[in-house]
Formats: sequence, structure tokens, C-alpha cells
Amino acid sequence: MSVMNLLRACAMSIAMAMSIASVTQAHEIRPTIADVEVGAETVTITLRITLETLLAGIDLASVQDTNDAPEAAIYDNLRAMSADQLEAMLRADWPRIARGFLIAVEGAALTPEIASVTIPAPGDLELPRDSLLTITAALPAGDAGVSLGLAPGYGSFVPRQMGGGDDAYEGFLSGGEMTPPLPRTGILTESAGAVFLRYIAVGFEHILPLGLDHILFVLGLYFFATRMGPLLWQVSAFTLAHTITLALAATGVVKIPASIVEPLIAASIVYVGVENIIGRRNLKGRTAFVFGLGLLHGLGFASVLGDYGIASGRFVQALIGFNIGVELGQLAVIAMAFAVTGWFIKRSWYRQVIAIPASLVIAAIGAYWVVERTLL
Repeated sequence: MSVMNLLRACAMSIAMAMSIASVTQAHEIRPTIADVEVGAETVTITLRITLETLLAGIDLASVQDTNDAPEAAIYDNLRAMSADQLEAMLRADWPRIARGFLIAVEGAALTPEIASVTIPAPGDLELPRDSLLTITAALPAGDAGVSLGLAPGYGSFVPRQMGGGDDAYEGFLSGGEMTPPLPRTGILTESAGAVFLRYIAVGFEHILPLGLDHILFVLGLYFFATRMGPLLWQVSAFTLAHTITLALAATGVVKIPASIVEPLIAASIVYVGVENIIGRRNLKGRTAFVFGLGLLHGLGFASVLGDYGIASGRFVQALIGFNIGVELGQLAVIAMAFAVTGWFIKRSWYRQVIAIPASLVIAAIGAYWVVERTLL
């Protein structure tokens, strides 16, 4: 590739990267976690929730981050409001918002009421503000269990029945899904196998569609490779490494602030993109270095398991399932990339026409994120 053509490719790639990165300055959408206590006459649900998305009317079923929503400006204004202002808006708009909290006994819908709400003062406006909202609903006579869920537009839901220790039911539900009936006497239990399978889905989802930075890293590995065997070894080394640090970070053995980890993850994306352009082909050295970068990415994954508040007795099942899901997600990314470009890998022009421009885009997006996560 001539110098002039390389400069043109750089300019086009940087422009493309800026357009992509500008829409990925995401305010993270977290699942709503609920501690559920079912009594003979009342169900009490304490939710860790981002109230601003509800008040802004954002449909979490149709967006991956709040910047994608037409109501993004409203959401940003709400995040800057005081706790008292936000609580007043919540109570005034409660008849509408309450319809999104699905509580039912034998198919009959119940209407929740606010018992209490705790809203932190505005902090870092680049981070979601987690509030604690406690709602209650009176139960009809009888001993029929209570099913819970969130409306589709309210996003993912992690309900946990309290009072049963590590074996108590803990679900991970998409919007619109309902729990099995939670009994009024006794506790609904969940098998280790069910936890394992559930976290495979969580891990896969964290790559596809939610993990754009990890997708770009895997694509960086893909555009370096010309054969699938070495590529799969690199991806497996990456998974093994992030499993190690994910376990250490999620159990509190290692604690590194996200303000350090996230820029370094972005820098790792820059590295793989630039190395692809330079064209070094030391596969053993590359695999070892990818293992080292996997250790870094595991620190980023740790916040995901923390978001779901896993009971300590289920941590091993969740960790293994999550990492299997991540591996499957990474393999799916490679499969899709191969489906688009695999026909051309052996062509003489593949590197100049496809691999280098794609790597320029990957490196430019990573560089943008380094600046954004460090300075903005």
C-alpha cells in the first residue's frame, strides 16, 4: 500500500471511527435488582433502580444505552436534579410508572404503592445514579404465590426472594418475563444447574450485543489472523486470562478502580489495531500478550457479576457459566466476521483492502475511548 493510499485510508477510518465512537459514549444501562419478601398479606419489593430512565420514559427494550433514546436530553437533565426534585417527580408520575411493575397472583394484577425511596445526591454525571425504591402490594386472601416482573420497556430484572439463604430463587429476566409464583410460606429454591445456564446467557449478552469494546478487541485479533487455528488459541488464552482476574476482582481479592481499568481496556484495543497495521507475525508472542490483555479485560468484566448481586453460594456456577457465555459470544463475533470476509482471506489484496482499513477503524475508536475515558 502506497503512503498516499495509507493516508487516505487513515483519514476515512478516523472519520468512520469518530462517527461510531460518538454514538457509543453510553450511559450504562444496568439491570434492576429486587429483594423480594413475600408475607401472608403483603409483598414488599426493594429495588435498586435507575429512576431517571423511568421518569424520562425511555423504552429500554429498544435501546442499548440511553444515548440511543430520543429522550436522552431529558434523562441527562434528570440526572443533574437533586434527590428531593427527583422524588417529587416520581411520586407525581407514580400512577403511570407503577403500571410497569408487574405483580400478579393467579393472573390477577396487583397495584403497587411506594413505601419509601432513597435517592443519592447528583454525583458523576457520566455514571448511572442507583436509587433504592421500596414498593408494596396487598395480597388477596389465600395462599397462592406471587409472580413478579417488569414491563418490556423497563429492561432486565434480577429478583431475589429473601429469607432462604443461598438456595433461594434468584432470576434474571428480560422485560415482560415473570417469575414463577413465589410462595407466601417457605422459599422457592433454584438448582445449581439453573444458575449455571442462566449466567451462560448473561455472559453471551455481555458480548453480543452489549460489549462493543470487547467485540472490537476480538475483531482486532481476527484481522491479524490468516488461519483459524492460531486465532482460536488466542481467543481461548484471552478467555482463560479474564476468567482468572474476573474471579479475583469479583471476590474482592483484587480491586482496581474503573477509572484506571477502562482507559487501559481502550488502550488494548488501540494496540491490537496498530499491531495489525504494522504486520508483525510472531504468533506465540502475540498469544502470550493476548493472555496478558485478557487479565486486564477480566477486571472490566467483574462489574457485570457485581451488578447482579450473586449470592456467595452460587458464585462458582455463575462465574463458570458467565465465562462460557463470554467465550460463545466471542466465537459468534468471529463466525460473523468470517461469514463476511472469510472468502477473501487468501486473496493477495485482503490485507490492504480489508484487514488494514478495518484495523485502522478499530485503533481509532480505541484511541477515542482512551481520551474520552481519561479526560472527558
